[in-house]
Amino acid sequence: MQGQWSWLKGGIALGLTFLLAIAVVKPIGVSTQFVIADGLIWSLFDRDLVTQDSTAKNGFSSHNAYLDKSGGKYAKSVANPVNYGFVFVLAMIAGGFLSSRLGGRNRESEIPDVWAQRFGDKPALRMGMSFAAGAVVVFGARLAGGCTSGHMMSGMMQTSLSGYMFALGAFAVAIPTAMLVFGRR
Repeated sequence: MQGQWSWLKGGIALGLTFLLAIAVVKPIGVSTQFVIADGLIWSLFDRDLVTQDSTAKNGFSSHNAYLDKSGGKYAKSVANPVNYGFVFVLAMIAGGFLSSRLGGRNRESEIPDVWAQRFGDKPALRMGMSFAAGAVVVFGARLAGGCTSGHMMSGMMQTSLSGYMFALGAFAVAIPTAMLVFGRR
C-alpha cells in the first residue's frame, strides 16, 4: 500500500476535517443543497416561488411549503444561493473531478473485482446503478431530514442521539443489502 492512504489515515483525515468544519464554520451536511438546487431550477419557471417577506423569520417566504419551512430558511437560500453549503457542494464536485484527473487512471481500480464478478465490467451498467442508488439515497436523506454526513458523521461528532440512531439504521440496511447484492463473501 505504499503511496496510497490506508483506511486508518483516511479515517483520521476525515475526522479532522469534520472536527475543523464544526469548530470553524458549522456541521457538514450536503443533502439540503439538492433542495436549494431544485428551488433554483424551479424559480426559473416560477418567478414568484420565493419572495422577500419582512414578517418571515429569515426575511423570505415561498408558496412551496417545503421551501417555506423553518421560517423561510430554504427560501432564503434559494434567493441567495451562494452560501457555505452550496459552495461546499460545488467544491466537493470540483475536488472529485480534480482527484480523478490528478490521481492517474488505473483501469483495474475503476471497477472493483467483486462488482466485475457479479455484474461484468460494463461501465454504463455501473454508472446507471450508481446513479439509481444515489437517487434512492438522496430521497431517503431528504425524507430523514438530512444525509449521512449531516446526521451520522457530524451528528455523532456532536454526540447527537439522532446521529447514532441514523448510523444504526444505515448499517442495519447497508450490510444485508451488500450481502444480497454481492453475496456473503
